[in-house]
Amino acid sequence: MVSVSRFALCLLLGGTATSVIALSTGAMAQEAFDGGIIREIRVEGSQRIEGATVQSYLTVRPGDNFDPDKIDQSLKSLFATGLFADVSIRREGGVMLVQVVENPIINRIAFEGNKRIKTEDINPEVQLRPRTVYTRTRVQNDVERIQELYRRKGRFAARIEPKIVQLEQNRVDLIFEIEEGQMTGVQAINFVNNNVFDDDELREIMITKESRWWRFLSSNDNYDPERLRYDQEQVRRFYLRNGYADFKVLTSVAELTPDREEFFITMTVDEGKRYKFGKIEIQSEIPDIDVTPLYEAINAYSGEWYNGDKIEESITALTNRLGDLQYAFIDIDPLLERNQEDQTINLVFELKESPRVFVERVDIVGNYNTLDKVIRREMLLVEGDPFSVSKVKRSEQRIKDLGYFLDSGVEVKTEEGSSRDQSVITVEVEEQPTGEIQLGAGYSSTDGALLDFSIRQRNLLGKGQDLRLSTLLSSRSFEVDLGFTEPYFLDRDLAAGVDLFRVVRDNRDTISYDLESTGVVLRAGYPLSEKLRQRISYSLVQNKIDNIYFGSSLFLQDQLGTTITSSVESQLLYDERDSKIEPTSGFYGLWSVEFAGVGGDTRYLRNRITAGQYWEPFEEVVLGLTTEAGYIWGMGKDLRINDRFFIGGDTLRGFEIGGIGPRNVPDPNNPENSDALGGTIFSRASLELTTKLGLPDELGVKAHAFYDAGTLTAAKETPGVGDVFRDSNKVRMSAGVGVSWKSPFGPIRLDLAYPIAKEPYDQTETLKFSFGTRF
Repeated sequence: MVSVSRFALCLLLGGTATSVIALSTGAMAQEAFDGGIIREIRVEGSQRIEGATVQSYLTVRPGDNFDPDKIDQSLKSLFATGLFADVSIRREGGVMLVQVVENPIINRIAFEGNKRIKTEDINPEVQLRPRTVYTRTRVQNDVERIQELYRRKGRFAARIEPKIVQLEQNRVDLIFEIEEGQMTGVQAINFVNNNVFDDDELREIMITKESRWWRFLSSNDNYDPERLRYDQEQVRRFYLRNGYADFKVLTSVAELTPDREEFFITMTVDEGKRYKFGKIEIQSEIPDIDVTPLYEAINAYSGEWYNGDKIEESITALTNRLGDLQYAFIDIDPLLERNQEDQTINLVFELKESPRVFVERVDIVGNYNTLDKVIRREMLLVEGDPFSVSKVKRSEQRIKDLGYFLDSGVEVKTEEGSSRDQSVITVEVEEQPTGEIQLGAGYSSTDGALLDFSIRQRNLLGKGQDLRLSTLLSSRSFEVDLGFTEPYFLDRDLAAGVDLFRVVRDNRDTISYDLESTGVVLRAGYPLSEKLRQRISYSLVQNKIDNIYFGSSLFLQDQLGTTITSSVESQLLYDERDSKIEPTSGFYGLWSVEFAGVGGDTRYLRNRITAGQYWEPFEEVVLGLTTEAGYIWGMGKDLRINDRFFIGGDTLRGFEIGGIGPRNVPDPNNPENSDALGGTIFSRASLELTTKLGLPDELGVKAHAFYDAGTLTAAKETPGVGDVFRDSNKVRMSAGVGVSWKSPFGPIRLDLAYPIAKEPYDQTETLKFSFGTRF
């Protein structure tokens, strides 16, 4: 028997084992394989793999000459398959023996120690599968993939140790033992070469934050390479906004501490010179277009500091202006010319030639549940219309406002149609769940502990219909409400709906009686313009007053019993606020008129007007002024107490609900033992300043300072025996401060108000606390 020689071959193909074919000298190897014919090739050691399969990978066959180079290539070929842990070739006379040790087969793959990332999220990252061949290289690749997954989750200290359990029939169980480690925070963020803006100013721009104890509810202080790249762009744009047109981020280095728990981030910058805008011009290649009106769209002016955002805003405004003139595919190039001597930049907006465009087709994709017509009716453009960019943008916002699709999943694209003067508008949407089941819990100083439950489908059967059922239970009230809305009744922009409700309130702590209301409301609303909307409704309500305190005024005792109210109401709403939830600018006004007397037992005419204005005098400081006034006329009948106005609580802080206005005060020395009677004329105003407390934005803590004023008067009741009515049209005023927190458990607000103008019989409330959440 002769062993292979001429070379010493050490391979780690497959990474699991090493095969060595070695003799003492190269001459002996050459002699061993030189000369003679291979009469037979014999394979030994194979278990799962057929010998013929092994021979198919060889570069020699029976009948070939013994050739050291070809045998060397055969050895490499066998290792390259990844099927074998070890391979050796030797010669016995005219027989070439191929000895193989097969790699094991994976029986199963398991993960141990993973708590922060679920197994079903790790599995897609792993390429090895049961019943595939185990190799160390493949395992190491999978380890790297799992580690990368943990890095994306902010856990750079994660360690993955692969282990195998040997089984019979050359099978193994592969187990990845995972030590997840702590979230990898950011210990410090430093800047180099920044002379104009200090480190604190630049850190404030970044989303990535330094690790601090108060950021335990945020993940922004965990290192994320993608977020850091975004932050580099934010810093660059910040400098461009402030005139530094040549600014560059030279390097951005994240260094992991030796304990692998935190990063040091160092960003080296080159600020460059600061420029001002020089001459600003518009040059057009479009024939027969007057560029003079287009200058109004430019948001940059000669002599002011260069601002990259203003250039982008100007391009957008110019594109919209030209888009409204049917130039849908206009190309606008901003040309910059730097003047180093006076440090100015001349700006030229170059308009490329483009034809007028019409809408050829509107396509809608991605709506697997919502009907096409529900989306199309929000489009302000249809086939054949002159193209308008502003209408495209407003259409996109109208579709987002439906709430049926993800905001990030709604995109209206415009592409060239069958010719250059035709456009195809494609509306891409990504559906989101529109069914809601909500359970809420909270506490209010007005209603005490409360619990509410609601179930709602905002896009019933994909038709855009809204069906909801809600209930609220507190220590002082019980409410249930069933409502249905058809937003496009009779295929017109007419929102029609119906509400059925029942309310039971214990008012004895404030106005000395209990109230039960059961009713139905029919309503319809339609737009008069983009910002103006009209709503008309009809209500039929049964009101029952009982459980009046013994010893209450004769007036209240006369209210005992059940009445039917049949009324119609008209509301006119004008709203131009930038947000309906947290407005920072804009105005809104609401005027409502309600007439009761279309049948029923009560008759009155109620007028109410509400208005609000919001400003942002300084960055992140919002000033809001809201005003409201109302008048109700009994039209020859005495007004029921439940139809009157009551002021206090949320409507006039510093006073209880029903805390001001006409009251029955039989004992001036004990004004607490009195009844609120309500009023027919009221007015109130509230001025509130909202700002941050200097804490990080992610905490969601804001401070409030407010001044409230209001009056309620003109009850016009005749006192009965023992009744002592008090009424004054003097203005009550209060001032106070508050703090609000968008906590993980829901919004929390605490207000401290002090009445600075009141009547002796008014009921005050200094501290008001509210808390609630939905889950």
